[in-house]
Amino acid sequence: MKYRTTGAVLAAVGLAAALTACGSGFNSGGSTQDNTKPLSILIGSSGDAETAAVKSAVADWSKSSGIKATVTVASDLNQQLAQGFSSGKPADVFYLSTDALAGYASNGSLYAYGDKLSNKSDFYPNLVKSFTYDNKLMCAPKDFSTLQLIINTDLWAKAGLTDADIPTTWDQLSAVAKKLTTGSQTGLVIGGEYARVGAFMTEAGGNLMNADSTKATADSEANLKALQYVKDNLTAGDFKYAADVGAGWGGEAFGKQLGAMTIEGNWITGSQSADYPSVNYKVVPLPKGPSGAGTLQFTNCWGIAADSANKSGALSLVEKLTTKSDQLAFAKAFGVMPSIQSAASDWKSEFPKLAPFLDAAAYAQNTPSAKGASDVVSDFNSQVAKLATGDPKAILSSTQKNLEALLSK
Repeated sequence: MKYRTTGAVLAAVGLAAALTACGSGFNSGGSTQDNTKPLSILIGSSGDAETAAVKSAVADWSKSSGIKATVTVASDLNQQLAQGFSSGKPADVFYLSTDALAGYASNGSLYAYGDKLSNKSDFYPNLVKSFTYDNKLMCAPKDFSTLQLIINTDLWAKAGLTDADIPTTWDQLSAVAKKLTTGSQTGLVIGGEYARVGAFMTEAGGNLMNADSTKATADSEANLKALQYVKDNLTAGDFKYAADVGAGWGGEAFGKQLGAMTIEGNWITGSQSADYPSVNYKVVPLPKGPSGAGTLQFTNCWGIAADSANKSGALSLVEKLTTKSDQLAFAKAFGVMPSIQSAASDWKSEFPKLAPFLDAAAYAQNTPSAKGASDVVSDFNSQVAKLATGDPKAILSSTQKNLEALLSK
């Protein structure tokens, strides 16, 4: 899945930012517009199901519009996007992540079409904020995911736990993690990175940056509480990172039953059904922290290149791909959640056991999206990976300085 290996993605985004910084910008809008020109679509796919679903939806639009459209699956989306922009031949439509947005928006590479969307008011407000740059909605949120607590119900019952023991506070999470830790099995196994540990930061009332990524907020008491909580549980041995149990990510550790619980997004459903179908589990809301409910959200948008020779056709395609019918089809095919509020009840009816993921849309926080923030997050990740023996305050202090330096440029 596209949200598993955050470090690799962020490294690629850093390359994208470097390449786009070398460009001259694409403010002229490209060549003369021709609404019959064929469109190229570049996507990063989680697998065959996503590829087939996107190709089918694009083919349907192409048939009805009469405009030829070709979908290409990138082997390295961020790198190929950067190469396309630096060469002056970008794809017309493409997946674009929040941490890549500012770099492309700042030099005029993107067509800021958000205000032209007929369904603009239907997108979740937090998602709109994710793709707003300089007070403009740059692109339509494609879909999204949030983090929640995943419990192995067989291991839960084996430990003598019932639904009454489902944790709703940090103290309760620590208590059940201790009961579930035995032998090679750890109570909670998560990825050792901001994209997982950051959920605790939001529950404490913090995050690395403020909501619109204009202010560094890493060095806060809230974040210190969160990192100290995670450190204490890592030291106790009741929490572990996936890498420390020989797994590539939390979902793998969970599937192999190296961890009785994990914190992951709704993409875990696909890997569990494909790779670990015998593992029974349930999704429950993350326990509340000192500040209440909190989690992180992850999203992409449908970017349109300012240099596209057929921006009207590209906009028409995006409007079709973000309709209720198409988004629900994508959800069924590869596990994402629709970015529009009008599809919520249908999604919950289709996936009632996954409702906690969508319920979190009301309070989920965005990851940092300031230009260059991905490099700072990568550095934070390298420090958090050693949190068990590290100094939470020092980690946050260095991250604060890095973010402030970034914003001062």
